[in-house]
Amino acid sequence: MLLKSIINFYYTDKGENQVKTKSIAKGALILTLAGILTRILGFIYRVYMSNTIGSEGMGLYQLIVPIYMLAWSISSSGISTTVSKLTAQENALSKYGNINKLLFHSIIISVLIAFTLSVILYYSAENISVFFLKDTRAILSLKLICFCFPFMAAGSCIRGWFFGLRETLTPAVSQFFEQCVRMLTIYFLSGILIPKGVEFAAAAAVIGMCLGEIASFVYVYLSYKHFKKARKLFSQNTISVRTTYMMILAMAIPLTANRMTGSFLSTVENILIPQKLQLYGLSQKNAMEIYGELSGMVMPLIMFPSSILTALSTTLLPALSEASATKNTKRIIITLKKSMSFTSIIGIGTCGLFITYSNELCELIYNRFELGNLLFLLGTACPFIYLQVTFSGILNGLGEQVFIFKTSLLSSAINIFFIYFLIPRYGIHAFIFGWFTSLVTVSFICIRKIIKKTGLIPKISLWFVKPSFCILCGCIISKAVFVKYLIGLNKLISVPSGIFIIGFFYILFLIITDCFKVSTLKNMLKSLIK
Repeated sequence: MLLKSIINFYYTDKGENQVKTKSIAKGALILTLAGILTRILGFIYRVYMSNTIGSEGMGLYQLIVPIYMLAWSISSSGISTTVSKLTAQENALSKYGNINKLLFHSIIISVLIAFTLSVILYYSAENISVFFLKDTRAILSLKLICFCFPFMAAGSCIRGWFFGLRETLTPAVSQFFEQCVRMLTIYFLSGILIPKGVEFAAAAAVIGMCLGEIASFVYVYLSYKHFKKARKLFSQNTISVRTTYMMILAMAIPLTANRMTGSFLSTVENILIPQKLQLYGLSQKNAMEIYGELSGMVMPLIMFPSSILTALSTTLLPALSEASATKNTKRIIITLKKSMSFTSIIGIGTCGLFITYSNELCELIYNRFELGNLLFLLGTACPFIYLQVTFSGILNGLGEQVFIFKTSLLSSAINIFFIYFLIPRYGIHAFIFGWFTSLVTVSFICIRKIIKKTGLIPKISLWFVKPSFCILCGCIISKAVFVKYLIGLNKLISVPSGIFIIGFFYILFLIITDCFKVSTLKNMLKSLIK
């Protein structure tokens, strides 16, 4: 039911804005449901992989993922966001010929970059594995992953086109479809490759990733052709090829530079962590195990609830772009207030949940009770982690790509400082503390920029004080009931019951403190009935 509350967290305007509210809310809901389903499938996959190849295997796989994300950042991330924003702008003016032309040339740019990266990575895989990753078992996976880059690039651009038109169903289905293909591939290959060792286990996951990207591209391309024909999105374009490339590159370059730099620095972080843990005194095997537990098990659990906010962030971009283009200040402020309120409720609520049931959740999901220590520490950062997701959508929608780039540099600089200098002395806790420090610092800088840009007046009591009080009450009640009545039951019953009690009382106290309107709850119920 909470998902439907997105509908009431955007605008209170009437008339035209009410129609836009429904469209945005519908898009956010579709993306949220798809995100949750995809993450559930991802959890099943991770649990299966962790039980099959162990923490060390997960650590090796997590060394490959940043390379994949770096290629995506360079070839696709900035361009797909640009397609989304420009499509929203041109669609508002009914210039359908322009949006088709923008998409076509965006795909050309993105695929050319992706193909170049594929060739470079394929022939440099051995050197990268030996000199940077410090693990020759990554060579096979690096060579395999090259084949999916062009499909990933083209698919990302088309999904951006759909997002710009607020047609979120196709990207959502493609995301779910991609994850299914990955899982099926791993399921069929695991019995063949995993017994051969960690190197081939990671390769099985990479093959699944490649086939998933190819399948996703085929689906979104066919959907694009059908959608364009069904909606009759044909008209004379009014921009030249030169203007088209200028429009694309003017926005895509800073966006790509931001995400490329962020991904590159994130890759550096991921490469350095196991190496610096060895300087702390751990063996290569133990260092890789801890890295696998952190990045491959606990971090995905922390990020699981962010599927709701990722959907919110994605739909915020075209909404704020249109509002900024028409200088609709009232609509911008209303959007910001509702999105900040929703983000704080989710972030603070999950923080309380992870702190209260950290050990129990890790035992339930991974059968690893001791992982709860890491989850407890990382859970405290949830409010700031989720704020970053929403801030990204807000600032991109307001056209602050350069500012995002600068804050990304600052965040990575703080993280790398702690990893490089302090992990050798204090171990993995140095990374966690440094990550928390960077999140808090960047969050305050971003909210200050948003206030300056829009004139937004923060509601500290509504956004932070009241939700914190509500989750504290819910956690105390839930833990008391858990210890007295549930602790002796099967964990498949006791842990979900404890989580349900937290959620029930959290929502109850949110309503009592006026953070969550009763009218919102009624509208949610009406929406569910309809």
